[in-house]
Amino acid sequence: MNEKPAIEQSERESVWAYPRPPAVEDVPQQIKIVFNGESIVNSQNAKRVLETSHPPTYYIPFEDIKPEALQPATRRTWCEWKGEARYYDVVIGDQTAKNAAWFYPNPNLDYLEIEDYVAFYASKMDACFVGNERVEAQKGTFYGGWITSNIDGSYKGGPGTEGW
Repeated sequence: MNEKPAIEQSERESVWAYPRPPAVEDVPQQIKIVFNGESIVNSQNAKRVLETSHPPTYYIPFEDIKPEALQPATRRTWCEWKGEARYYDVVIGDQTAKNAAWFYPNPNLDYLEIEDYVAFYASKMDACFVGNERVEAQKGTFYGGWITSNIDGSYKGGPGTEGW
């Protein structure tokens, strides 16, 4: 399950080809997230946001998330494109990941598609999968990109970007 599939060159995506402002698109693969040994997400209805120079960020509809896993947190941030983000702690059993997920309760008009959707920091979860591929987390404490084997290009937290 942790093996990465072979990717044809034509399927590769450059983060520098992603648009600005960001675009939202449906995700055809199943999205799975595991925390504290439990599956908290299993979705065929995810969306991803593609923004120039960033690995994709995956958003999962609330109904595909284990309801008791999300507890409101006090953190808030601002995105120039999407608006105000609010955060959740992810809690399963005796494990808590603080500010591990975020959502836009009232996104700007161009991002209404992700209203009622939640994004997760892969770095704070046990494992996140796009299809059968386990993703790598974008490094750093702010950006929440998920890196798969078909992603090319330099991005914050990526190889060779120290000090970026």
